Amino acid sequence: MLDLFLKNVKLPEGRVVDISVSRGLVVHAGAGGRAGKTIDCSGLLVLPGGVDMHVHMRGGSRESRKEDWGTGSRAALAGGVTLVVDQPNTDPPLTTVEAFRARVKEAERDSLCHFAVNAGAVPGAPLQDLWRSGAMAFGEIFLSPSTGIGGVSPDGMSGLLGEIHALGVLATIHAEKILETRSPDLATHSVSRSPEGEVRAVEDVKGMAPTGMRLHFCHLSTSEAVDATVPYTSEVTPHHLLLSQIDFRLNDPRGKVNPPLRKAADRARLFASWDRISVLASDHAPHTSKEKSLDFAAAPAGVPGVETMIPLLLPKVLSGEITLGPLIAKTSANPCSLLGIPAPGFSPGDRADFALYPREVTTVQAENLHSRCGWTPFEGKKAVFPETVILAGRIVFQSGDFSRGENRWFPGRGYIP
Repeated sequence: MLDLFLKNVKLPEGRVVDISVSRGLVVHAGAGGRAGKTIDCSGLLVLPGGVDMHVHMRGGSRESRKEDWGTGSRAALAGGVTLVVDQPNTDPPLTTVEAFRARVKEAERDSLCHFAVNAGAVPGAPLQDLWRSGAMAFGEIFLSPSTGIGGVSPDGMSGLLGEIHALGVLATIHAEKILETRSPDLATHSVSRSPEGEVRAVEDVKGMAPTGMRLHFCHLSTSEAVDATVPYTSEVTPHHLLLSQIDFRLNDPRGKVNPPLRKAADRARLFASWDRISVLASDHAPHTSKEKSLDFAAAPAGVPGVETMIPLLLPKVLSGEITLGPLIAKTSANPCSLLGIPAPGFSPGDRADFALYPREVTTVQAENLHSRCGWTPFEGKKAVFPETVILAGRIVFQSGDFSRGENRWFPGRGYIP
């Protein structure tokens, strides 16, 4: 007896199969059998569970007022994301073994989805001990100031990259050059953290990296920056792909992110580089509505996005602007390959994480989302949200209702229990 049977699943290449699931894994793709639970997927878009390798779940000392693992993981599942990778600029930052282990325990207690946790990399941090404690990767490592962890100097960056390479670990980089940290509006913010500076920062880090190092560049904002990352991997967010300065009032802090939103022409060129982008990730930064209502210079940078990451791209699949296979690669297969995580998918042995989407376009409305922050920069944008989400072979989200499944922590390869 199987645990789950998905009937009439249309694969990205067009073939229709039945997916049989047992003990959290796909065991057969073809003709079906008997199962404890059967779902007919006729007419649905069936995607492997999304992997968002760049989220800031907050929690910790901010738990009472901002996002936490409970609300953040619900938002992830409601957007078809079954595994998230948390970033280390928490409070306190994850630059000690004690802080890292506490973060993992917090996620084990409260998260409804699978998770991994990156460790912070700053000069003097015990990188080997953090790696052995289960860090998935190091970073994002900042070439510029950010909440929780300061920027690293060029000399410090060169030393860190050497240490990380010696361990064989992936390093993820926030690449920017900054002229001014307190800009008064979106246009000035983009000039102070310019597209040209982003490209120069990428090139600088590439020049510091030892030969053969595993290097990944986070949330790039222009096609030129994406191209500059070669031969390493690139990551782009939905807000840089789909939003530009014209979507907000000039001094509206809700459009403030790092790297900044660019001009409409830059955004269009970035979307045109879709085939060259390695990974789609949200950089989910759930600052509250109150924080994002401050004066532009004082408001924090960042926007929520884990719940809308995949739904925002599916209307473009339905309209034929992009195809389903590359979207699955950027939101599931490629992140898993980079991180060394077993991937969800349709073949025997794959993790049985799936999201089932209707072929109906709706719109993003903040009141229907699940993040504690209570707002979205994508209000009114077209989207397709999942009606059912499966984690390790069990339904964990269906028609707005959540249930706890067999979620797990994915430690990095250096983990010593």
